[in-house]
Amino acid sequence: MITPYGHLTYCSNIHPGEKWDDHFKTLQENIPYIRQQLAPGEPFALGLRIANEASIELSKPDRLAEFKNWLAGQNVYVTVINGFPYGGFHATRVKDDVHTPDWTTTDRVEYTKRLFSILSQILPEDTEGGVSTPPLSYRLWWKTEEAKRNTIDIATQHILVVIDHLITIEKESGKVMHLHIEPEPDGILDNTVDFVNWYRDDLLPAGITYLKEKYGYTEEQSKETVLHYIRLCYDICHAAVAFEEPEDILKRINEVGIKVGRIQVSSALKVDFSKDPQVKYEAIKAFDEPVYLHQVVAQTADDGKKYYPDLPEALADYQEGEQEEWRVHFHVPLFIDTYGALDSTRDAIVKTLAIHKEKPFAPCLEVETYTWGVLPEDMQKPIGESIVREMEWVKGIING
Repeated sequence: MITPYGHLTYCSNIHPGEKWDDHFKTLQENIPYIRQQLAPGEPFALGLRIANEASIELSKPDRLAEFKNWLAGQNVYVTVINGFPYGGFHATRVKDDVHTPDWTTTDRVEYTKRLFSILSQILPEDTEGGVSTPPLSYRLWWKTEEAKRNTIDIATQHILVVIDHLITIEKESGKVMHLHIEPEPDGILDNTVDFVNWYRDDLLPAGITYLKEKYGYTEEQSKETVLHYIRLCYDICHAAVAFEEPEDILKRINEVGIKVGRIQVSSALKVDFSKDPQVKYEAIKAFDEPVYLHQVVAQTADDGKKYYPDLPEALADYQEGEQEEWRVHFHVPLFIDTYGALDSTRDAIVKTLAIHKEKPFAPCLEVETYTWGVLPEDMQKPIGESIVREMEWVKGIING
């Protein structure tokens, strides 16, 4: 949907499937109902997730033409693609494999380039678009600083190859698109501090050298080119898990000149152990499930932080009185503020969108709640109904 504060969409990574036929079938089954409930008679924005296998099939001219015709017939348009999960994302163990293949691989490069080629052909005229992507790699795979440093160097060079691809597309078609890098707990770029440090100290210097040598750009032209094509995917859930405040994030990126490609509107679990700690400890155990990573950042009684790669490690280490609050990476529904004894970080969404309304800093708001299938059973609702409730809640916030 088009709003005064950018395109409002939801990410179709909520729907299962790795093959294009599976993707397309779920869109055909769900989008007409969702659009009719939210935007009858108006253009409806879709945040498209395309798995690698599906992207290969959709790259075929006849399949892409079929999809374009369906979009036009449904009055649906696409400005953003989620290119973070490469393969299976539902009904299988995902965990740290969500980062596979990472940015050290040519598989990740070719997949991302393919997504941009698809997007360039379905992106509406006079509209910019983007593809989101993982934060280089998963930091716990790399056991030494030397290994991590090597990973960053290779990943940075591969991202420059994508800049090449975007330059070519813009020259040939006039379509403007950018890569949206998404910091995530335990990624190489864990939070926006990591992201900005990498962008300033690694990406910009490498990009300036590369573009000066390949295209003969000046240093300033090279810098502006990198800033133009590589942007932040601002996931509110991930920022809240890291205890980051939106004012600090925006100040940090503005100092370097980094733009935000999209805001992912998402909420994490919050556990306040200052009252009824045992009740809350038992309640959070119900969210320990085997599909996704649920990293935990704990605020300790001495105002420090403890970091856990997944919920089982945090549960095993918990000692009453030592930890005051947990933030848990679990994309819970937006329209619910509390989950029995547990809270959410929904207040971070309200705060971030209030800042955005005052001075918009991203062209797209993408609702990204994808954990419906692994929520405790009493919180599950039909997918279409759930998406409508999510979107209506966000509309209420931005229109309020």
